[in-house]
Amino acid sequence: MSAERFEALKALNGTLTFEEPLKGHTSFKIGGPAEAFFVPETEEALKKAVAFAKTNGIPCRILGNGSNLLVSDDGVRGLVIMLSGGLTALETTGDGRIFSAAGVSLKRLCVFALEQGLTGLEFAYGIPGSVGGAVYMNAGAYGGEIKTVLSSVRVLDPATGEITELDAGDLDISYRHTPFMTNGLIITGAAFRLEAGDRTEIRAKMDELLGRRKASQPLTFPSAGSTFKRPKNGYAAAMIDECGLKGFSVGGAEVSTKHAGFVVNKGDATCKDVLAVIDGVRKTVLEQKETVLETEVEIWE
Repeated sequence: MSAERFEALKALNGTLTFEEPLKGHTSFKIGGPAEAFFVPETEEALKKAVAFAKTNGIPCRILGNGSNLLVSDDGVRGLVIMLSGGLTALETTGDGRIFSAAGVSLKRLCVFALEQGLTGLEFAYGIPGSVGGAVYMNAGAYGGEIKTVLSSVRVLDPATGEITELDAGDLDISYRHTPFMTNGLIITGAAFRLEAGDRTEIRAKMDELLGRRKASQPLTFPSAGSTFKRPKNGYAAAMIDECGLKGFSVGGAEVSTKHAGFVVNKGDATCKDVLAVIDGVRKTVLEQKETVLETEVEIWE
């Protein structure tokens, strides 16, 4: 498809580029170009861009902060819409509630909650994703999950173009699972219900958890965080370690020697390298532990 087919998007409130390297928009630092790449500045621009893609039969993908994503070396055809950098509204709405647009980083949301003297989001401080991505996958860490503080989700239905608010209590959300993974709705924002707390204690908890993250995780190398979901019969990292797979590598991709639950990019890894490491780990763990590991990382091929 020629770039001219996307020209109508230039009239929208946002930034449009072509053949944009996606490795610059993922924490893995891996991925080929997006045929068309659009960052909407407003919810209305997002609506119109999605409608444009639907009307013209153009494949459309939604990108948050790219922190849980592995993109094909060949890139992706069609339109990629990135919400981070565009949809960034953040405000208190009373009674300990905060509304955040989908493109806000979790770090910014956590700091904002701290500034308001609200507790409940400390576990999310240090998770490198966006609010939209965190809600999409029910992100969690250190015993906390998004679902425990989620009040409602604002979504765009690409089929109708309507934006609605969904009560979190009506959603089927569980460990690393939400209905948004299959229902096609696009998360444009979310409201969180928090409790009043002491700012000093909130800050201390955030710093403590960030310190634990830095001490245990290979943050000096690009990655997409935990590569595998926690299996029912144990912990993925422990199983991988017990199978002697720390340091297992293909090309520039390696099972971290610091934390076996992470596949890292040592500097020049390709998507194929990462997939080969994932495949090797899954086969070995299945053989030695009789456990099927499911990937937590979303893969665009």
